[in-house]
Amino acid sequence: MTSQRSLTRSRVGLSDKAAGGMAYITAIPALYFLLARRYKKRPYVRFHCWQAIYLLIASVLITIVLGVISNVIPALRFLNFDHFPLDSLALVILWIVVLIKAFNGEWYKIPIIGSMAERKARR
Repeated sequence: MTSQRSLTRSRVGLSDKAAGGMAYITAIPALYFLLARRYKKRPYVRFHCWQAIYLLIASVLITIVLGVISNVIPALRFLNFDHFPLDSLALVILWIVVLIKAFNGEWYKIPIIGSMAERKARR
């Protein structure tokens, strides 16, 4: 959903766009915004926090799976991030895209991860 929804700015603190963008910096701001009273009820912030957390989990799982596969089957060592940095580059580019879109106020959904995040944000 790339449509512009109502974004609010709290009296004290960050705007929804700023909080949504900061959620992608590391898992710490995402977890903080999910727990902080002034942000945890805002769907836009919750969506981006959950999407950031799911993106982090997915990237860790991809790294582990590719590492195991490359160690079990030596012919597939090119899949390992150390030997084939294009996988890492793709994740970094995706991270930058969602970061920019969140700061711009867009509800940009990553396939699969975005739908999961949207369901969690609506609860």
